[in-house]
Amino acid sequence: MPGVPPTHFMFLGPEATFTEQALLTLPAAVRGIRTAARSVPEALDAIRAGEADAALVPLENSVGGAVGVTLDELIDGAPLVITREVVIPVEFVLGAREPVAFDRIRTVAAHPQASAQCRGWLRTHLPDATVVDVLSNSAAAIAAAEGEYDASICAPIGADRYRLAVLAEKISDHPDAVTRFVLVSRPSALSAPTGDDVTSLAVFISHDRVGALLAVLMELAVRGINLTRIESRPTGERLGRYAFFLDCTGHVSDDRLGEALQGLHRVCADVRFLGSYPRHRAVEDDRPVPAPAGLSDVDYADAAAWLARIRAGELS
Repeated sequence: MPGVPPTHFMFLGPEATFTEQALLTLPAAVRGIRTAARSVPEALDAIRAGEADAALVPLENSVGGAVGVTLDELIDGAPLVITREVVIPVEFVLGAREPVAFDRIRTVAAHPQASAQCRGWLRTHLPDATVVDVLSNSAAAIAAAEGEYDASICAPIGADRYRLAVLAEKISDHPDAVTRFVLVSRPSALSAPTGDDVTSLAVFISHDRVGALLAVLMELAVRGINLTRIESRPTGERLGRYAFFLDCTGHVSDDRLGEALQGLHRVCADVRFLGSYPRHRAVEDDRPVPAPAGLSDVDYADAAAWLARIRAGELS
């Protein structure tokens, strides 16, 4: 619509890294304004301050695990909600300023996490090369493009952005590795359920209560809600104090998930709702786990109607 400013997205910078690559899978981000942030806290603080509309930040990697700083930032400060998840493969490439034989490569620029995920490949193909740590995958690509190092390990977007010759593709020791990113915004009206959604929560258990974590899990289990991820993070108060991050199937508007949230509110010291959003599908036939017999939304609706008839005196 004429006169309406484009949507403004923050993302964990610098440019030409996997985060920007993930952001560019969103059509609105391709059309909108994109600003690189120096850190996850900076990106999310910009959203809280109203300086941008949404931020894309990494949440977990299939090799390295959860991104602790993102989890910590989601439970600190004014509430934020996840509105979308993006999962992309982590496919590193070896790039250089110009084509060069492997036996002539003496130095390779790489972010420590990237070189760690390519350790076996480097040992096999570049055993005599020295790996030099740099601050990001983008910095590695820039250093190779400027001739500071013979080659770099970087994301495909970095090789393309800085016009590197790609000497080898998919050099990670974990060919199926993926990173999950989340799009975070200020709380607003929730999107409608799609029938294949994820709800994310942060729960704070009552530490003076025996079986507190079991009570949390039971609120989900007895309603047939599939828990897809649980992660603990220290609260910073003192040793032994943790917040638990949960991902479960379903949308907050679903009857059985709604009942589970009410149960969690009763048994937990605190619950922070982090969003209900469409689940990323790796392939088209990747379907959610169905609820056990007797625990589907239809079963809950039937049970509620049955109870209503009893209360109304309709016993026939």
